[in-house]
Amino acid sequence: MDIYTRRKAINYLNLTFATLTTLFGLFFLTWLLWILFERGFSHVDWNLFVLDTPGPGDEAGGLRNAIVGSLMLTVVGVLIGAPVGILAGTYLAEFGRYALISHAVRFINDVLLSAPSIVIGVFVYEVMVIPMGNFSGWSGAVALSIIVIPVVVRTTEDMLRLVPDTMREAAAALGAPQWKVVTRVVLKAAISGVMTGILLAIARIAGETAPLLFTALNNQFFTLNMDRPIGNLPVMIFNFAMGPYDNWHDLAWAGSLLITLTVLALNILTRIFLRPKK
Repeated sequence: MDIYTRRKAINYLNLTFATLTTLFGLFFLTWLLWILFERGFSHVDWNLFVLDTPGPGDEAGGLRNAIVGSLMLTVVGVLIGAPVGILAGTYLAEFGRYALISHAVRFINDVLLSAPSIVIGVFVYEVMVIPMGNFSGWSGAVALSIIVIPVVVRTTEDMLRLVPDTMREAAAALGAPQWKVVTRVVLKAAISGVMTGILLAIARIAGETAPLLFTALNNQFFTLNMDRPIGNLPVMIFNFAMGPYDNWHDLAWAGSLLITLTVLALNILTRIFLRPKK
């Protein structure tokens, strides 16, 4: 067998394994989506969005309090974590690219990026829930913001580094100070990438359950008070899936479908932002 035939055989072998691996992953993804639609879509109706979660033995009920609570926790968590992540990523890419502290920040960021979310939940429980004396929406939002920060930091730094240095040099040649070069030129050029990082962070925290079990806990009733336990979809799904009632199981499937569709929509938006502009 000559070298050309051997290389061609290796290429076909690798291509076959890659195709089989892709089909293997797509099979389970399709299976998961099919089960979610089959068991959850039939229970998605108007009552799901206007009624609160039912108590034991109640037949009528929805997910209004859990949906609103999840939206509040996610929005507040992103409002806390995204600015911190953008500022830290901007520092790493523009001001402290080669500074010694930047290596420490990147290392800590990588640790946070791969840290189990339950560890973050326990940490916030110790520093917020115990001193405050009760579970609250604020502590849940802080736990989610800690998950948001490393995602936004990594994406922001990577996107800013992709901006050509010639743009920075041109702005500096016109007499612009460094802070104006960063804010008016570099960040403006990388805004789509920064938004992509924020969307990825939202998709990351949309289904987090473990941190909320230690912080926001849950609330069966509708509330907008962030100083008290607040309902949320992940914990509600966990509780209802373990419950003994069939209508709880139906609501758990419907909630799982809502979260899945939300994450899917966010990933589609991320692809749109990442699509190169012609």
